[in-house]
Amino acid sequence: MSQHLSYTTEEIAQLLKISKLTVYDLIKKGELLSYRVGKQMRIDASDLEAYKQRSKAKSAGHEAFTAPAAAPIAFERTGNAPVLTGQDISLDMLASQMERRMPGLRPLRSHTGSLDSLISMYKGEADIVSTHLLDGDSGEYNIPYIRRLLIGMPYIVVNLLSRPAGLYVAKGNPHGLSGWSDLGSPELSLANREVGSGARVLLDEQLRLSGIAPGSIAGYDNIHTSHISVASKVASGEADVGVGTARAASIVEQVDFIPLTQERYDLVILKNDRSKPWLHELLAVLRSIEFRQELQSISGYDLSLTGQVLYETP
Repeated sequence: MSQHLSYTTEEIAQLLKISKLTVYDLIKKGELLSYRVGKQMRIDASDLEAYKQRSKAKSAGHEAFTAPAAAPIAFERTGNAPVLTGQDISLDMLASQMERRMPGLRPLRSHTGSLDSLISMYKGEADIVSTHLLDGDSGEYNIPYIRRLLIGMPYIVVNLLSRPAGLYVAKGNPHGLSGWSDLGSPELSLANREVGSGARVLLDEQLRLSGIAPGSIAGYDNIHTSHISVASKVASGEADVGVGTARAASIVEQVDFIPLTQERYDLVILKNDRSKPWLHELLAVLRSIEFRQELQSISGYDLSLTGQVLYETP
């Protein structure tokens, strides 16, 4: 195996047949050594082999096996790195701001949907979770889900931003869609998001409130894993409608956006020994003029609550 060969976290996950979050967890614990090239985490082939040999030794009961010494700077930067979940570009901006403000602490990004992110946090696989989950009965975003899922855990909920959500339709809105109840039309085909994503929860809650059976919508099981992918399917004519945020419609040509709600996009941060060294600084970043100015470069973001603590456990 060449000493110059290296892998991405996705490639490591495929090689070991584990999830990418498990790879991040191994990196966090210092069991799998890594380093950063730009915004991408890399793992050298030699470090992968060393990890495999340690695992084999442990399985055989040889706990005394010692791995080759790691480069101390790389270990320090990755071993305690918080995992930040979510797909919005604002999270990449936040990760960059954290790196600038806290040299040596480099957040690991996991592009996981809102509900799956909260489950990952409950399982100890994420430190900072972004979520935009609508509770249709109360009209409240996020906190009803957080309180149900993170039972007995200490955490803080902080607003990141608010943004318009609604329907993607073909240019000119040929079907004349104007509201959630229009999705009951039998002539429409849908491009849907994956289970656990905020857009999927928004759609399912609105269908429930409108009395529309999901199985009655053509394409309900036609799954895509990003707002841009859904908008692109509508643009190409492969679907008539999709649910997502305004930003994707501004990127994809031949798509119009019908705003139907203003969704609150919040961060959930665990209050524990792992977050203690950086939680105060993270809050300072969220409330900083520099971060707000960077977010203002993205059209459609409402920053009126950015940095405000919305809920905190005792």
